[in-house]
Amino acid sequence: MTNPPQGDAPAEHPLPDWFRTPPGGWTADDMDHLPPEAPRMELIDGSLVLFSPGPRFHSRVKARLAQEIESSVPTGVDVLTGMTMKLGKHQRPEADLVVYRFDPESDADWWSDTHIPPEDVLLVGEVVSPQTQDRDRTTKPMKYAAAGIPHFWRIEREESGPAIHVFELDGTKDPRYVPITIARERLKLNVPFPIDIDVKALTGRR
Repeated sequence: MTNPPQGDAPAEHPLPDWFRTPPGGWTADDMDHLPPEAPRMELIDGSLVLFSPGPRFHSRVKARLAQEIESSVPTGVDVLTGMTMKLGKHQRPEADLVVYRFDPESDADWWSDTHIPPEDVLLVGEVVSPQTQDRDRTTKPMKYAAAGIPHFWRIEREESGPAIHVFELDGTKDPRYVPITIARERLKLNVPFPIDIDVKALTGRR
């Protein structure tokens, strides 16, 4: 009796050489030398973390919130989405929103910069997705606080719409974020600059 034919064995997909972890782990500087075909990633504790596609809520709220903040920024302050920050040798997270200072009169070629220095950052924001909730709620805020970034917003999806959780650095010896407010209807703040945001309208379904 002959054995029934077997299906083809699954093809192996070896990792490309560039994806193999170097001795001592990846560094923030290593990410500037990844090949063009590398997927979008961030670096947490020396490990590369790949981004998976997020829900429509994430994309819409991130884009609209960036527009709202940009309409309020003073001269010398800008807003970027999906930009990395070098927070240490083995830390290069990518925030959904980065609000930072820059010198428009500087001769530095800041148009080609691939990251934002943490000392220039005023505010970081993370729109929580099911795939990233642990990093957005715990891991990344700890890194941002340790780097001295003064303001952090976490945007959660609730049944009634988005909720913006506002935090500020407490300025103690061991920096951490302390909660300031949660906005579900309207967010009005004076720091890091005057801001007035219709939170309900961020999904476009007020």
